[in-house]
Amino acid sequence: MADVNAARRRGSRASSDAAEFDLESFLPYLLSVASNRVSRLFAGRYSAAFGLSIPEWRVLAVIGQANARGVRPTASGIVQRSGMDKAKVSRAVASLLARGLIERGVGGADRRQQPLALSASGRAVHAGVVPLARTLQAELLDGFAPEDRIRLREALARLAARADAMGAAPGEGPD
Repeated sequence: MADVNAARRRGSRASSDAAEFDLESFLPYLLSVASNRVSRLFAGRYSAAFGLSIPEWRVLAVIGQANARGVRPTASGIVQRSGMDKAKVSRAVASLLARGLIERGVGGADRRQQPLALSASGRAVHAGVVPLARTLQAELLDGFAPEDRIRLREALARLAARADAMGAAPGEGPD
């Protein structure tokens, strides 16, 4: 009987904790809502101008940045760099390959390890998206003081580093 009463008390406390839980102040929820809204805003512009989805743009951006440094990233490398889900990266790579925006280099049998590069068409799209992205970012951050912009970037970098230190696996969570 004591076990039953203890279980009831634990259940009652858990129910009370759940009822008092403030979702609107829960950090993962706040980050997810903000990220989703910002991503949809950018995606709407990229889609209208270039026909790119959110994952396609992210993959194109990572490849473009790496290529500019003389590096040809792999799909696995894009997962690590972007934190995107493996399946989303794979679908985006397949779509960008089919559209002729990226090219796959010669590598091992595992396609995730084959180097990727922007094609001439991909470089043109990337060159068109970058100014749009910069303009939209400036518009989004309008009203933030320069020091607030710096603090926001630093806070997000610290959060990501802390999550990594606590064992977060890149590419394993929701995007």
